[in-house]
Amino acid sequence: MDHTFTGELFRWTGKAASTFVEVPPDLAPPVTEGWGRTPVLATVDAASWATSVWRGKDGRTLLAVPKKIRKGKGHGDQVTASIQWPRPQPTN
Repeated sequence: MDHTFTGELFRWTGKAASTFVEVPPDLAPPVTEGWGRTPVLATVDAASWATSVWRGKDGRTLLAVPKKIRKGKGHGDQVTASIQWPRPQPTN
């Protein structure tokens, strides 16, 4: 399944600081792995990568967006994102 949404990037400043976009609850995949994770193929602003989303302690499903994918965007900027699960297997 491929689910596309628009969201606002936000900076998590805790111990594992990173930049995230929240997956809307109605598009969030079920948890399939430990630590509340689900492997997905993610795309943000046309750049794709294999990663996982995870359910936070607050119930939100979060997608970490690496710096190389954000291309200068940061906290408060809007992005168009999609997640696909089950994550497609690579073909050789």
